[in-house]
Amino acid sequence: MSLFHAAADAYSRHRPGLPDEVVHLLAGTLRGIHRPVLLDLGAGTGQVPAALLPVLPQLARLDLVDADRDMLRHADLALRPLFAGRTAAFHPVRAEEFTPPQEEYRADLVTCARAFHWMDRPAVLAMAGRVTAPGATLAIMGDGSLWTHPAPWTLALRELIQSYLGAERRAGTTGPYSEPGRRYEDDLADSAFSDVEEHHVPLRRVWTPKTVVGYLRSTSFARPGLFGHRHSRFETEAQDLLEQHAAQDGGLVEDGAFDVLLARRPGGAR
Repeated sequence: MSLFHAAADAYSRHRPGLPDEVVHLLAGTLRGIHRPVLLDLGAGTGQVPAALLPVLPQLARLDLVDADRDMLRHADLALRPLFAGRTAAFHPVRAEEFTPPQEEYRADLVTCARAFHWMDRPAVLAMAGRVTAPGATLAIMGDGSLWTHPAPWTLALRELIQSYLGAERRAGTTGPYSEPGRRYEDDLADSAFSDVEEHHVPLRRVWTPKTVVGYLRSTSFARPGLFGHRHSRFETEAQDLLEQHAAQDGGLVEDGAFDVLLARRPGGAR
């Protein structure tokens, strides 16, 4: 069962989308490519395709890969009005298990947003090497988590979560969360996609207590199932804590960055 099984509704409602600058950065990797193909790994509820489809009228095909069927069902419902005659396919498998739908299949852009740390990264990169065009771009991206964000209100929220679940960050029902043992850049250096450029896009988000509580339901570290019968009490306490900080601090502000690694084969087109 997927780590995020049963979280799809909260994910689709409360996870922030991609900043406009990141959307145009990704779209730029396909400039000049006739009828490109997008492969989205760890697609969740389809936030990456939802952001890209309106700015990529030339996109011919998109393939969404996620082990959670509920996530893909939400993605299908959200994206269907945007397909506009494009070919779209949903693959309920782990990213490293993706099999091209046709022998001649080649993706021009592979995206992985907020999900690479959950994957068998060497296996995913090997798979991407087999299913991409020679000049393809692999985009690995993410923006951290409210668990790690160092604002007073997020620190207080993390302490509240820890008072219920213990000091270690949880990873759903699988136990404590473990940080990746190496940097993504090192993973890429050992893959076919060793030509890497980094982009750090500043962002500012202003949350409300309600949106934060909704966001927590979509996370691996504060999903409802971790709290059992105490979840309702936790959400009440979290709401009160967040309302206090919103009043004291002038709002629940998250200042951070959306980090993007664009990786290509050495000598690949730019």
